[in-house]
Amino acid sequence: MIKKTSVFGGACIVASVCVGAGMLGLPTAGAGAWMIWSAFALLVTMLVMTLSGWMLLEALKHYDYRASFSTVTKDLLGSKINYFNNLMVYFVGGILLYAYITSAGLMISGVVNISRELSAVIFVIIFSSFVFHSTKAVDKISVVLILFMVLSFVLGIFGLTFNVKASNLFGGLSQEFRYFPYVLAMFPVALTSFGYHHSVASLRSYYKSEELAKKAILGGTLIALFLYMIWIFSVYGNLPRCDFGPVIAQGGNIDALLASLGGAIESERVSNIISIFSAAAIFSSFVGVGLGVFDFIADLCGFENYRKGRVKTWGLTFLPPLILSLFFPFGFLIAIGYAGAAATVWTCIVPALLAKKSRTLAKGGVGFVAPGGNKMILLVVFYGVAVAVLHFMGVLDLLPHPGL
Repeated sequence: MIKKTSVFGGACIVASVCVGAGMLGLPTAGAGAWMIWSAFALLVTMLVMTLSGWMLLEALKHYDYRASFSTVTKDLLGSKINYFNNLMVYFVGGILLYAYITSAGLMISGVVNISRELSAVIFVIIFSSFVFHSTKAVDKISVVLILFMVLSFVLGIFGLTFNVKASNLFGGLSQEFRYFPYVLAMFPVALTSFGYHHSVASLRSYYKSEELAKKAILGGTLIALFLYMIWIFSVYGNLPRCDFGPVIAQGGNIDALLASLGGAIESERVSNIISIFSAAAIFSSFVGVGLGVFDFIADLCGFENYRKGRVKTWGLTFLPPLILSLFFPFGFLIAIGYAGAAATVWTCIVPALLAKKSRTLAKGGVGFVAPGGNKMILLVVFYGVAVAVLHFMGVLDLLPHPGL
């Protein structure tokens, strides 16, 4: 059995899966709700997503350590639900790649004097080549990108905190109550920012213990929550609420957020560091998500791990999101919102149903059991359905819009 001190390593794995380019959408998604209510949405989401991860862990306990999320879902809930669950996993991966390609194209075209479309194509060709080559190649480039992301995040946040203005963060008691309705738009993006559930089976297999995996999940979601809180605190403390109008008007695109943030920060060095962090977050998330989708497609379609098979897998993985990015460039925030709505299936609803079915078959609480009983199962399912509904209410323009 692995020493308990190694739980920190597992927590870091969960945190690294959660913290990616999705966090770049959080400030814009919470621009209406602002600091207090955005922090509330993140805290609630973190608690629910930790519970749902534990529920998936509970369902896995009756299976071999090599069992996957898909294996357990198919066995307990049937082939149809498993097929739909897998479809949602692929959809989320595809929509995230689509968001990253669009944002990377905008960022690169802002630095190099070429069109967004050409920038997107060049970006996909270069960074998808690591995925096409091998997992080892992704490992190496990910280490470099994550190193850039961590260093730039630390240096950038350190610089931003010196410029935080309390007047930007809080608007008084009456104002805070007025901001509450806008928090509803925050939840789909917040859910996307805590999507680690496809790693639960790997953690259990790594530790050979549900209890250690449980601690790693909690540690990872707490780390992610801490980083998100610091990030929105730093952004909202530097960028006045009214300055988010142009960012929202452009669909929450990263280049618009960076331009507004850069205009509010007096230090050009800090502004450049934040830009580097944003680029590293998008690039590292692209190769990480790309590898996951690539392996998923190869397994689902039975493509061989040779050049011809890998070319087919590459095409199904990267061409659809690239084509969509070229012809239908949605805003970053819109794409992340769709990912959040679909992710409710495999991060909330299915894990809760798996725990319920597992308890029914086991006829007793033998081994690891997620806390809260059936009430928590209902809460997690309700939260997942509610977030999906909120997303589509936003699409139909039924949610309140902030008057920035």
